[in-house]
Amino acid sequence: MFDGLTTKFSDIVRSLSGKASISEKNVQDIVEEIKVALIEADVSLRVVRRFVNQTIDEAKGALVVRSVNPGQQFVKILHEKMVKLLGDQKQDLALRGPDTISTILMLGLQGAGKTTTVAKLGLRLKKQGRKVLLVAADLQRPAAMDQLSFLGNSIEMEVYRESSRNPVDVVRNALKHAKKNLFDTVIVDTAGRLQIDTVLMDELAQIKKVAEPVESLLVTDAMTGQNAVEIAQAFEEKIGITGIILTKFDSDTRGGAALSLKSITGKPILFVGMGEKIENLEVFYPERFASRILGMGDVVSLVEKAQETFNADEALGLQQKMAGGTFTLEDYLEQFRKVRKMGSMQQLMAMMPGLAGQVDAGSIDEGALKREEAIILSMTKKERKNPLILGPGRRKRIAKGSGTSNFDVNQLLKKFEKTKLMMKKVARNKGMQNQMMQQFGGMK
Repeated sequence: MFDGLTTKFSDIVRSLSGKASISEKNVQDIVEEIKVALIEADVSLRVVRRFVNQTIDEAKGALVVRSVNPGQQFVKILHEKMVKLLGDQKQDLALRGPDTISTILMLGLQGAGKTTTVAKLGLRLKKQGRKVLLVAADLQRPAAMDQLSFLGNSIEMEVYRESSRNPVDVVRNALKHAKKNLFDTVIVDTAGRLQIDTVLMDELAQIKKVAEPVESLLVTDAMTGQNAVEIAQAFEEKIGITGIILTKFDSDTRGGAALSLKSITGKPILFVGMGEKIENLEVFYPERFASRILGMGDVVSLVEKAQETFNADEALGLQQKMAGGTFTLEDYLEQFRKVRKMGSMQQLMAMMPGLAGQVDAGSIDEGALKREEAIILSMTKKERKNPLILGPGRRKRIAKGSGTSNFDVNQLLKKFEKTKLMMKKVARNKGMQNQMMQQFGGMK
């Protein structure tokens, strides 16, 4: 969502890198660019003024520190201020121990993705070893209970629902059920409205009184921009919230909500929804997202995603195949799919230092990647294992079966052979490095 902002900040950071000196005039010019970038990103004017004033004051003070490269010092200040703007540090859920029920109340307006987020959060906590019960207490939207039941079934998680038309009774009975069946976490999906009204707030206040939640999380749509901030303020004043989950964070929005929420509401962003899949809920790390915005990438998150997708044994087996030249189109397809599990190419590139903000997301042809997958899937297992048998007749059949052309098939095979050769060289060099490390390690 920060593509436009990242591009502008990347340009600013690049212009600063390596500068031997920075004058007060330089500071004023750079800060003016920052101000314009933030306003265009739909950041609250109050937040922009505070950010700019603090950056100017600290930057002018830093100019007198002659032992530090001024350009690097300014970038450091910029990064620190951006981290502070986003919330200083990651905030964890305040969950109780496994012997006591921790209730999480999910709040928000209709259309923000609240029900899906309930299931996403449930899955995340389940993976952490919690026994989670989802509660369908949104009785206003006809399909809400069915939607939560469907999502619960898809992740093998129990959903409590009943025919009562009183959401307060539903929550009360759900907590009794949770205690009886030894659940340690209860996540309540509450009703929303198209807009905030007194009836909604009264209902939520009653539910909160019964539920006694450890967390009251507001789910809000990142695409609503400054409206998200106003919604958060209203819920904080009338119900009280402990944190925020921003949905549709991977959308084509300007980022103003994320950059304004913490400063104005004082409440941390805990998670962000990065896609429609049930697994697409990420912990919000202010420092990592600040680095992404400034075009510095986010290597830590990239490594974590890779560790979730690839295991050590698979990596070793792949390295052996690469070194031995036995890497096949079957392996190519498998690795391709694993990389896609990590996220879209745009998301992965945003985490790579030097690429964030430098490559136009629109220039990445996701369609070409899908065509390659379709071509490989149109091959038989024998053909994937030995592309040398792919003569003109077979290539024509594959092109027809995949809805592509002979040219596309030929291009893929050429690309695969080049990739295979490159991987073989890299794998063998890696092997030589390991041998050398073992030899040096054995010397006393």
